[in-house]
Parts: sequence; structure tokens; C-alpha cells
Amino acid sequence: MFRRVGRFAVHRPWLTIAGWLIAAVALAVLAPGLKSTTDETEFLPSHYESVRVGNLQQKAFPQTEAPAATAVFQRSDGGKLTEADKRDVAKVTSGLDGKHRAKIAKVVTNPQAVSPNGEIALAQIIADTKNTYDEKLPESIKDLRQDAKELLNGTQLKLGITGPAAMNLDSKESSGNTDAMVMAATFVLIIVLLLVIFRSPLIAIMPVLIIAVVSMVATGLIGTAAELGGLKADASISAILIVVLFGVGTDYILFLLFRYREHLRKGQEPKEALVEAVARVGETIASAAGAVIVAFLALLLSTMGMMRAMGPSLAISVAVTLVAALTLVPAVFSLLGRAAFWPSKAWRKTPRNRFANGVGNLVSRRPGIVAALSTVVLAVLAVGAFSFKAQFDTSSQLPQKLESVQAMKDLQRGFSAGQSDPAMVYLRSKDGSRLQPAALEKFRAELAGIDGVGQAAPAVPNAAGDVAQYSVVLKYAPTAEKSIELAGGALRDTAHKAAPAGTEALVGGTSAVLSDIEDAVGHDYRVVFPVAGLAIMIILGLLLRSLVAPLYLMIAVALGFGATLGSTVWLFQDVKGEHGLLFMLPVIVYLFVVAIGTDYNILMVARLREEVRRGIPPREAIRTAVAQSTPTISAAAIILAGTFGVLILADNSMLQQMGFAVGFGILLTAFVMAMLLVPTVTSLLGHKAWWPGHQDSPREQAVEAHVADEPVSSYRA
Repeated sequence: MFRRVGRFAVHRPWLTIAGWLIAAVALAVLAPGLKSTTDETEFLPSHYESVRVGNLQQKAFPQTEAPAATAVFQRSDGGKLTEADKRDVAKVTSGLDGKHRAKIAKVVTNPQAVSPNGEIALAQIIADTKNTYDEKLPESIKDLRQDAKELLNGTQLKLGITGPAAMNLDSKESSGNTDAMVMAATFVLIIVLLLVIFRSPLIAIMPVLIIAVVSMVATGLIGTAAELGGLKADASISAILIVVLFGVGTDYILFLLFRYREHLRKGQEPKEALVEAVARVGETIASAAGAVIVAFLALLLSTMGMMRAMGPSLAISVAVTLVAALTLVPAVFSLLGRAAFWPSKAWRKTPRNRFANGVGNLVSRRPGIVAALSTVVLAVLAVGAFSFKAQFDTSSQLPQKLESVQAMKDLQRGFSAGQSDPAMVYLRSKDGSRLQPAALEKFRAELAGIDGVGQAAPAVPNAAGDVAQYSVVLKYAPTAEKSIELAGGALRDTAHKAAPAGTEALVGGTSAVLSDIEDAVGHDYRVVFPVAGLAIMIILGLLLRSLVAPLYLMIAVALGFGATLGSTVWLFQDVKGEHGLLFMLPVIVYLFVVAIGTDYNILMVARLREEVRRGIPPREAIRTAVAQSTPTISAAAIILAGTFGVLILADNSMLQQMGFAVGFGILLTAFVMAMLLVPTVTSLLGHKAWWPGHQDSPREQAVEAHVADEPVSSYRA
């Protein structure tokens, strides 16, 4: 099948290229854009309590104005506010209210909105929508920040705006800058590395142009799927899509180009060499892409909408990349022919490649020692994974220089940290009868007495009197670990227990949402990991026609996963001193390192199977396969790890952690697992590795011992 695909693309290049270009332009023009959201409540199923609170709030308090953000006033010299300062606070607040910005109902303050220490004053920015992630709200917050600068002239005050809408604005702007930086760094990295490897400007630039076309098609298809299926994506999906498309795409192109160059060196004509290259590595690329796709699709089993949205988006991008690698890439290089390597003539010569030959000889002569040392290295690094601490404080992932982050710190100098985003507790009558004032006050007193609660405001009944709303200010920041534990633990337990007979208590708000997300992530760990692992094993079994090889390959991958996570814990928690790591980092590491990193295992073992099928004894086949695959794996891994590694340059701690973890994990997978551990274990198992298949040649087993000690001095890359 792959030979037929390759023959069509190579012999009808203009038709193939035209098809891709038409698809890219049509999708870029006609496909809807991908709508992004960072509203955590949209990522949870309806049975979670925080989501039920949102539904109850919309029904019982449809007209309730929601605080979208908080303006934090303080003196420029950091001193206590004077009476003149307080009058200026009221004047500036009135000025902001008079601007009538879109989606802003009013901006209000009062004399009681001054901190007990007299240093901080607050003004509430009230939205006319309950959705603090409304697309127009961030722009209005941005406008209010500019308005405030003019209004503060002639006063001794300075102002910062924080709260959900302000943090959403800062997060979006920070993410936009990150996307541009990641795109630029990825382009430079890929072009420079390809130029070093092939010494050809055409080969350095052409994959970037090809993947740019692929990116247009993939993005258009994702947007279409989003429109038809209601798909959403979190704010960081665009940066991840960039590195997946360019990283994985470059990998598959390298797999093909290295084999294409190998056949050219054997004297084949370019078109013949390209068809043969597609025929030889097509199954490997398809299997590698299949492993990645099913791993990403396993995210559909996640309880979190964030992960469910990410899975199909990434799966679509990899599927499009796979089709391009087998059609568009051969078509382009069919037109270029040998000119693709211009001006270098090094492609005609067989490189000495001492590193590749050295690795091949090492794994064949000392398989036991190499396997043991590789396992020890991975196991030692994996020890750090036991110290992993999930961090749900999303604001801590933002750059500390952002206004919303600094304003929140200022607010906490004078008020309870939860002042800007209190927990919301609702008391609902089960039979629709009116709630009694005495019972409501008794319930409020129970909430106020909880350790960690700063203040519980009096009940606010709805028009029907069957639902009451309590605003509960916690002593800690809404996204802090203590607030999450309190909202999901003592606050909920007390509210449920203290609810009067015939009523039901529900706890919501940001802290409660994050507590529910923590439970959802735990579920995902238990479900997504095994399903993705099983799917990858099935693909490996189909590719290798073996039941044994997939087992030890997945054990090796599990070691690699542990080593990657452990190394990330040591760097960020122990060395950098961060309180914890991104809560979904284990899922991301598992999917990217296990799925994408398995590409190299597949490439190595597929090449080994190819050598064995030629009748070469297993240990000799391993030596040859390692020596021939090492240059491809090395180049592909460095480029792929580099594309993810550029995320370390981002200001966002979440992307830094993701970039290091995936980049380092890819390097571990390539240089320790694929080159050393997997081939040595295969060597030690011998023919048993292929059971129950018959892919080796029994007639050659008798000479295995004789050829196992011969050097591979004549290796041809």
C-alpha cells in the first residue's frame, strides 16, 4: 500500500502539491477560527458540585451583577491613606464609572472598602454578565487601566486592577507574546539544525514551508471540528499546536529523507529512491503517527473538557502531518531531485559516523551491561517522581510582572487574600418553600466559624425566597492550595452538615472549581494512562507481529516516563524552589513522551525487523540496525526536543515546565531508551522477542555466535 501511495505522489507531483495548496487556502479562508476559553467551569462535567452551583445561580439570581475585577488603590509612597486620598479614591472610581465601558455595569466603592491597616482601598468593577470570560470584558478592563492613568494625575495614588477578568486579560496577552516567540524560535531551530545536518539551504527551508502548509490545513480542520462538534481549547493550545506540528512533522520528514539519501547512495534514480523510501519507512511513520494519535484520542476519556478539547485537536494535527509525510513531501522532493542537496556533495559519500558505529558495536558486544546501566540511570531519575506535588494555583503560573499579579499581592497586604474572588455558598429549599431568616442567620454563623474563613456575608435571598446566596471570603488567595483544600473539604463538609432540614447546601466559586478539577485529574490519571498505554501496545503488536516486544517496549517507556517526571520535579521543585508543578503535567508528559517518544522505538525496532527479515542473525541485525538508525534518531530527537524546549523561553511557568519535561523526555527516549535499552533487551531475548511471529531466519541461528563479534566497519548511513 505504501509503495502505491509513494508511486502516485512521486509520479504525479504537481497534482499532489496542487491538492494540498487548494486545501490549505480553502480552509484558511472558509474554516472558522478556533474559539479559546480559560473558564475552568466549562471543563468539568455537570455532576460536579461547582458546576451545579453555576446552574443554580443562573436560575435563582438571573439579574445578579457579578464582580468582574477589583481596582486596588494605594499611596505611591506605600503609606497609610489620608482623608484626601480617600476622597481621591471616590473621585477616580466615579470617573471610571462614567466611562461606561462595554460589559461594565458600574464601578463602585464605599468608605468601608478600606483595609484595617489603612493602606489599601478597593473599588469593585461590576460586569453586566456573569461570564467573566466574555470576549469584550478583557478589552474593557484594558481600557479602564488606561482611563485610570489620566484620572490619577494630581493625586498621591496608584492603582492596579486584578481579579478574574483582569487575570484573563493578562493571561491572553502573555500567551499571544509566547506564541510569536515560540514560532520564531521553532523556525530558527529547525532551519539551523537541518542546515547543519544536510548542508543544503533547500532542505533546511523546504520542510518549514511544507509544515506551514500542513499547519494551515490542520488548523482549518480543527476549527471546522470545533464549529461542528462544539470543541473548545484552553489558552495554551496554540503554542502546543505549533511545536507538535513542526516537531513531529520534521521528525517524519527526517525519517523519509534519511532513507531517501541512503537509496540514492546505492545508485538508484531519485524517483525510484523516493518510492522505495516511502515503501520502506511508510509503515514505520504510519505506526509512529498511529501511536501518537490514539494516545491523544485517549484524552476523550478525560473528565476535563480542557483535556478532551486538546486530544482531538492534537490528533487531527498529527493525522494531517502523517498524510503530508507520505504524499506532499515525496511530491516536493520528486520535483527537486538531486538538486535538493545542492550545493553540498556530501550526500554522495558514505559518512564514517563513528558515533553511530560505536553505539552499534557497544550494544551488540555488551548488551547485558548496557541494559543494566540504562535501567539504573532511568530508575534513579524516576525516584524524583515520588515527590511530585500538583499545583492548582493558576495565577502562580503567570509572569509575576503582570499588573493583575502585582495588584493581587498589594490587595493581600490589607485584606483577606480571598476578597477579590470569594467562595459562593447557596442554600436551596428542596420543596420550594421560603427559607426562614433565623435559619439563614444560624447557617451563616456556622460558615463564619470555620477555620480559614475571614468573613461570611449575610444571606441574600432570591425573589422567590427559596434560595439564599452567601459570599464567603477566605483568608487565602482563591487559587492557593489552602483555599482549594478548604473549599473542597471543611467548607463543603460544614455547609452540607449545617444545612437546615429540607434544604440543600452547595459550594462554588474558583476555589471549589479547582477542588473539583483536582478530583477530575485523579480520575484521568487512573483512566487515560492505561487506555493510552494499551492502545500503543496494540499498535506495536500489529507492527511487529509480536506479543513479547510490545511488553518490554512499554516497560521501557514507563521507566522513561518516570525518569522524565522525576527530573522535572528535581529541577523545578528542588532546585528552583517552586511549590509544585502544573497539575496536568503528568498527563502531558505521558502523552507526549510516551506517544511521540515511542516513534524512535518504533523506528529502531522496525529497522531491526527489516534486517532480521533479510536473514541476518539477531545480534548482528541489532548491531546494524542501531548503527543505521542512530543518525536519524539523533537528528530527529534533537530537533523535536528543541522545538518543545523553546517553551522554556516563555515567561509562563506552566509552559516552562512543559517545555523542559517534554524536551528532556524526548532526549531520554532517543539516546537512552531507543539507542541503548531497547536494542540490548532485544539482543538478550534473541528470537523470543519476536514470539509468536516468524520474522527471523532459523537457518542463520547457527552462525549467530560467529558474526556477533565482527565490527560494523562497513556501515553505510
